[in-house]
Amino acid sequence: MLQFRELIIALTSALTWFLLGDTPGDPEGYVQDATDIRTEYDFIIIGAGSAGAVIANRLSETADWNILLLEAGGDESMSGQIPLFAAGIQLTSRDWQYKTTPQANGCFGNANQQCLWPRGKMLGGSSSINYMLYVRGNKRDYNKWRDDGNTGWGYDDVLPYFLKSEDNQNPFLAGTKYHGKGGYLTVGEVGFRSPLGAAFIQGGVEMGYENRDYNGEFQTGFMFSQGTVRRGSRCSTSKAFLRPVRNRKNLHVSMYSHVKKILINPDTKEATGVMFEKHGKVYVVTATKEVVLSAGSVASPQILMLSGVGPAAHLIEKGITPILDQPYVGENLHDHIGLIGMVFLLDEPYSIVSASRVMSLPVLLNYTLFGGTAMSLLGGVEGVAFVNSKYADATDDWPDIQLHFGSGSDISDDGAAIRYAHGTTDEVWNEYYKPIVNKDSWTIFPYFLRPKSRGNVLLKSNDPYDKPLINPNYFSNPDDIQVTIEAVKFCLALSKTDAFQKVGTKFYDKPFPGCEDKQLWTDEYWECWIKSSSFTLAHTVGTCKMGPDSDPTAVVDPELNFRGIKNLRVADTSIMPSVPSGNTNAATIMVGEKAADLIKKTWL
Repeated sequence: MLQFRELIIALTSALTWFLLGDTPGDPEGYVQDATDIRTEYDFIIIGAGSAGAVIANRLSETADWNILLLEAGGDESMSGQIPLFAAGIQLTSRDWQYKTTPQANGCFGNANQQCLWPRGKMLGGSSSINYMLYVRGNKRDYNKWRDDGNTGWGYDDVLPYFLKSEDNQNPFLAGTKYHGKGGYLTVGEVGFRSPLGAAFIQGGVEMGYENRDYNGEFQTGFMFSQGTVRRGSRCSTSKAFLRPVRNRKNLHVSMYSHVKKILINPDTKEATGVMFEKHGKVYVVTATKEVVLSAGSVASPQILMLSGVGPAAHLIEKGITPILDQPYVGENLHDHIGLIGMVFLLDEPYSIVSASRVMSLPVLLNYTLFGGTAMSLLGGVEGVAFVNSKYADATDDWPDIQLHFGSGSDISDDGAAIRYAHGTTDEVWNEYYKPIVNKDSWTIFPYFLRPKSRGNVLLKSNDPYDKPLINPNYFSNPDDIQVTIEAVKFCLALSKTDAFQKVGTKFYDKPFPGCEDKQLWTDEYWECWIKSSSFTLAHTVGTCKMGPDSDPTAVVDPELNFRGIKNLRVADTSIMPSVPSGNTNAATIMVGEKAADLIKKTWL
């Protein structure tokens, strides 16, 4: 079955390439790897991901500026363009394949209690590996940033940057107060609906929630997923922002370029350039204006520490001479984490079962030509909801729980990819999931939106190729687990609505391995399962925290300038003081848009 699945993916990818392939005038033509790298540029951007690609596009609009964009990986994969199979990109060469340190309160079911942390290692970064959900977060998130001293980062300040990027394909939303039209980034609902998706929306209505645009005036409610998709395929920031401008003479994109360190003058504390390695050759390139660090919440602090900027004692311990003692580089790490792997069985043949309903030639051709089959689902996530736990104020539009609804589940792909992406061990798979593999099912991934637990990123060694030590410290604050338990209870209540009972929904109630000693359906049992089957949403933020002068823990100022180092800016998820209430890709693109304007304001 696995070989047939791979054949179908390969055929779909090849047909898509043939029909929509590169031509000289194609705005989606492939980016060429820079081979003639100069010794000097005006700006060097580290990381061609969700923010870096945007910044490169916007800065290269100024014809007098020369920009070098460095990316450690290569181009996107063709198979990665098929939304449904997003999980299959993880644990490949296009994934950094990070793992956390062993967790004291989470990922008990993973090998060595280490959580998997997928991150894109290619053009587009994690926008080329994620599940493509377009979620901006709540107004209150950004207003809190502003109220904490980050002038210019309130909701009314950042909304224009969301709109600037967006080209929304929904005619009822595009060009309205809350949605842009004509931007580089294609956003819309996918061209496929299952009866289970409809049940999800109707079940939410039964529970008193509205069917609404969660990126609009209000967030609380249920909706079919909005995603960064174009003609049924992934629309990464590489496809959106780099490919259309790939022929600009002042923009060089250098792939397979692993940054060793940022060059910083120890006397003047000024960033002067970057040292990186490409195909075995070490390059030293000067930046006459700025170095912009957009490598993400893991790699940005790692690169800073390798460059001599970070906690001095830690750097000395790793054999690095400190240039600036900045103890909060790598701190304030936090993330959205929830319970992965709940299975709700049903009587009707409505779910997305890869073996029997997706892997067929008619479906392949339909998807390739029209993008309207289950293959266009965002990693299988058909619906999203924002709801309130008993700890939230139901009269306020600031929900504390998010739900990802999947019209299939961990058992729906014959164990080919999802189980590995989720870190499910063979023991758990064989005991818990294998007896029901490929049965009709659906799932929900519930999680707490405003975690209080904090961790950090530290160096394993002074070798730039060594992966850093990542400790998110999941569930170290007990409030996080309590709200997550309430999120699980909400999912069970939703499964009992008339909408889901009409299709014969029944929760798969076999005791989860490792939790058999707990009384079923108690808070203690749910806590055990959550801590056993924890999974990151990859919404990691905070490791180069933005804040005002009065905040001693702030690493960058509200203009994204690095405190204490001249001509160095950070622009990615690491600058977020607190994680937005939702998926972070849209917010990261917004950071890229705003950063580009801040840089232009400085130098034009």
